[in-house]
Amino acid sequence: MSSSTSDYHHGNLRQSLLEASIKLLDNEGFDALSLRRLAEEVGVSRQAPYHHFRDKQALLAAIGEEGFSRLNQILAIVTDDQTLSLDERLYQAVLGYLNFALDHTALYRLMFGQTLWRAEHAHEDTDEFQRYAKDCFRQYVQLFDLLKAAGDLPSSENTLRLAQLLWAAMHGLAHLASDGLFVKHDDLAEIARYTIARFRAS
Repeated sequence: MSSSTSDYHHGNLRQSLLEASIKLLDNEGFDALSLRRLAEEVGVSRQAPYHHFRDKQALLAAIGEEGFSRLNQILAIVTDDQTLSLDERLYQAVLGYLNFALDHTALYRLMFGQTLWRAEHAHEDTDEFQRYAKDCFRQYVQLFDLLKAAGDLPSSENTLRLAQLLWAAMHGLAHLASDGLFVKHDDLAEIARYTIARFRAS
């Protein structure tokens, strides 16, 4: 029995398909992704993926969930690090976001694209995906809340709105850099540091 078939019978096929999906996205882009192609990559029958994803939209929602789960883990490593100052945690969280976006461009564009967020595409498969996305965003709100509690932000500051502005800036930087427009990848660390300084000065 092949390892792929064994994985299928032991319930690991879903995760194998998700990992193969992200690899395809990274290497070949969105157009290469299909349930049939994934079955070939993992080495199972064409019908096997349908035991876990009823259609491509369900697969895409699961990939988005996996992407945000990975991003959450990257952010949590720095946002929970008590050995770092709050400013450094915020900087590392911004840089971690940007590096993730550029290291996994096709995955990132799926995670933040209309395919998963437009109302006409929404169904029960997107609920968990959107929860993971919101968990990522909350980590920035929490960092701003901590800065405010420490007296490093004005008491009148709206930390939710500040986090939304920062997220918008990161998203814009990620797209500009991945498209090769105005922002070079090598400059992102400096831009991230400058951006945070401007937010802290607000």
